[in-house]
Amino acid sequence: QVQFVESGGGLVQPGGSLRLSCAASGIRFSIYTMAWYRQAPGKQRELVASITSGITTNYADSVKGRFTISRDNAKNTVYLQMNSLKPEDTAVYYCNAPLAGPYWGQGTQVTVSS
Repeated sequence: QVQFVESGGGLVQPGGSLRLSCAASGIRFSIYTMAWYRQAPGKQRELVASITSGITTNYADSVKGRFTISRDNAKNTVYLQMNSLKPEDTAVYYCNAPLAGPYWGQGTQVTVSS
C-alpha cells in the first residue's frame, strides 16, 4: 500500500531553517513527480514545491528563493530545505505523489515563532 511518512518539523525562530524529509513506500518512486504541500489553520492545503522524475523543480511564489526541494531515488525520499523561515510558513507540511492517487501521510508540523 502507498505510504508517505513526513518528518523534520518543529519550532523555529523567524529567519531559521528546517529540513523536512518524506519517505515513500508502495510506489515506484523514481518515476513519479513528488510534491510538498502545506496547510495552515483555517486555510486550504496549498502546493509548496514539486520535483519531477527528471529533477525539474517548481515553487510557489511565496517560497521561491527560500525553499529547495530535492529527492534521493535510492532512498525513496524527498526533501524540503527551508531557509529564512517566516511566521507565515507555519503549517502542517505533507508530501504526495500527485499522479499516484489521493494518498496522504500524517504530515509534520512547522511552527515559526519567536
